[in-house]
Amino acid sequence: MSSENELLNYILQNAEMGKDTINQLLSITEDEKFRQELRNQLAEYIGIYEEARKMISEKGGQIKEINKIAKISTDMSINIKTIMDKSVSHIAEMMINGSVMGIINIIKKLKEYHIKNDEISKLGNDLLKIEEDNFNRLKEFL
Repeated sequence: MSSENELLNYILQNAEMGKDTINQLLSITEDEKFRQELRNQLAEYIGIYEEARKMISEKGGQIKEINKIAKISTDMSINIKTIMDKSVSHIAEMMINGSVMGIINIIKKLKEYHIKNDEISKLGNDLLKIEEDNFNRLKEFL
């Protein structure tokens, strides 16, 4: 697998995890202002996800989505973490932790792969900006 395809798949998987997590959290929280923030973030992740899929396909690469075990593990982790505390503050903290992890990982991936393709680099940087913006907007809900 080429480094371009590897980075695109990382971006795809990151956005997929964001989408899946937010969809699960939307079924847990009832606070409308927070739900709107989550819906806004969901739209951003969907955009990144679809663009990464398109770029992988256009380049003849192989799409590698998150495996089912990782998805189940994440779902269970969210359920466990919210079983006793469904407060907006707690869920925002969980989301912030995820965004911080996403920021660190995309920075590492962008440095690791040294991609020359401007489109792919831009998509990676778009994901980084989304994660940073999510972090900043979620602080309001702590």
